[in-house]
Amino acid sequence: MKKIQIKSLLFISIIFYSNHSFSQFDDRFYYPSKEWKSIDSLKYESHFIKIESDSLNCLFIYPKEKAKATVFYFHGAGGNVSNYIQFIRPLVKNNFNVIMVDFRGYGKSSGKPSHINVANDAQIIVDYFIRQDSISTKPIILYGASLGSQIAAHLAKKNSGKIKALILDGGMSSFTDIALEGTPDAQKEIVKTYVTSPYSSKEDVQLLDPNTVKLLIIHSRTDSSIPFSHAETVFKNGNEPKSFWIYEGDHLEAPLKEEQLFIEKMNELIK
Repeated sequence: MKKIQIKSLLFISIIFYSNHSFSQFDDRFYYPSKEWKSIDSLKYESHFIKIESDSLNCLFIYPKEKAKATVFYFHGAGGNVSNYIQFIRPLVKNNFNVIMVDFRGYGKSSGKPSHINVANDAQIIVDYFIRQDSISTKPIILYGASLGSQIAAHLAKKNSGKIKALILDGGMSSFTDIALEGTPDAQKEIVKTYVTSPYSSKEDVQLLDPNTVKLLIIHSRTDSSIPFSHAETVFKNGNEPKSFWIYEGDHLEAPLKEEQLFIEKMNELIK
């Protein structure tokens, strides 16, 4: 997975002194790919949803047997949904529907991603699918992987009454916080000022309805992309009921390294 970095004062200075819009910092968080990997052995439907002048590609992947819940899976900064299929295979095999969406500019979706349009698009996607009886009558889980954690947490805050659980896997605490990683102390105030977070998981988890939404944080202490401290911050801020699964492995590898335990935790969330 692409490690998210804003490395130097030089980049900040160029943007600042050229008097450009600071929304251009969004470019430093998204690394879309159009290269599509084969999705074999899975049953799925492709949905192309028109939003403004763009079209978003969504996959509705369903199990061979009757689904017990639906997972909306929001992928990370790099690649496209086809790169994340390996992580959701255990869910489908264990009778979860999985809905995946490529952000604007990713995979078969058109357009260009930004923090605002990605979040707005995600809500439209949820609204589009949740109208189906096969989804609305069963538990719904929002799953954010890496950068997708920001999207999932923001959606969970806005849809607490509709969902059963929120999973943040290998997630960051905010766009600003990840930009600060590796930034020299002397430049951190500049980053805080200009690399802003229109929404952040560390704030949104505080606003989840504790009567309806369970929170699961998944992170490795040796994650090479997002420091473990980000997960600690989000977990501390989250409301009960909440749990923290710390596994041995690298970024997003929990479903691959410990599939049985992963499914046990998923089943616990929908009880």
